[in-house]
Amino acid sequence: MSALQLIVFDIAGTTVRDKGDVANAFMTAFRDFALEIPAEEVKKVMGFRKMDAIRILLDKFYPEKAGAADAGNLVEQIHSLFIQNMIGFYQGDEELEPLPHAEETFSFLRDLGLKVALNTGFTRAITDTILHRLGWDHGNDLLDRVICSDEVPQGRPYPDMIATLIKEFGILSPAYVLKVGDTEVDVEEGRNAGCGIVVSVTTGAYTRAQLEQYHPDHIIDDLRELIPIIKKG
Repeated sequence: MSALQLIVFDIAGTTVRDKGDVANAFMTAFRDFALEIPAEEVKKVMGFRKMDAIRILLDKFYPEKAGAADAGNLVEQIHSLFIQNMIGFYQGDEELEPLPHAEETFSFLRDLGLKVALNTGFTRAITDTILHRLGWDHGNDLLDRVICSDEVPQGRPYPDMIATLIKEFGILSPAYVLKVGDTEVDVEEGRNAGCGIVVSVTTGAYTRAQLEQYHPDHIIDDLRELIPIIKKG
C-alpha cells in the first residue's frame, strides 16, 4: 500500500491544456513595451512565478533595463499586462479544457483517500478564471486545495507552496508527497520541498529529452501513468 498522502499537480501543461498560449501572452506583454524575447527562452521560465520570470528575462536580454532605477516599475507593468492578457484569454478560449484523464485521475486519487492539490506560477486572479471555466472552483469534488504563487512568500523553485500544503493538511513528512509538473522548475520545487516522488509530464512546455536533463523520478506521457506509480508509492 502506498505511503503517499498528498499529490500536488501543476496547472497549465500538466492538468490543463496549454498550446503555447501562456508563452504567447508573456511575449505579447513584453512587446507592448518594445521588448522582444525569444519563444524558446520564454518556455524555459514557464512554471516560475510570473513576476520572477519577468525579472529573469529582463536580466538576460535587457540588463540595462533590469538595472535601471525604475526596473521594479517596469516588471510590475509587464506583469499587470500579462495578467490582463491571460484572464481575457481564458475567459474567451473555447478550447480551454482539462488534459486527458486529469479529472478521472483526481477522482481516483481521492477515492484512495489521498489529498489532491493544484499549485501554480499563476496569480490567484488568473487561476480563479481557469477554475471557474472548468467547473473546478466551488463545490467540486475533484480537488482538496488550490494554491497560487502570489499567496506565499516565494514562488517556484522555492518550496513555499508545497510546504504550506503540507502544514495545512497536517502531513508529517514531505516524503509522503508526490509532485507532478511539466517544467524544470517543477522538478526543482519538488526536490527543494523534499517530496518523496517527483514526476514530470510531457504534455506541456518541455519535451521528454528536455525533462530527462533534470532527473525526475519518473517521466510520463499521460496522467493515467501516475496510478501504478502511486500504488507502489
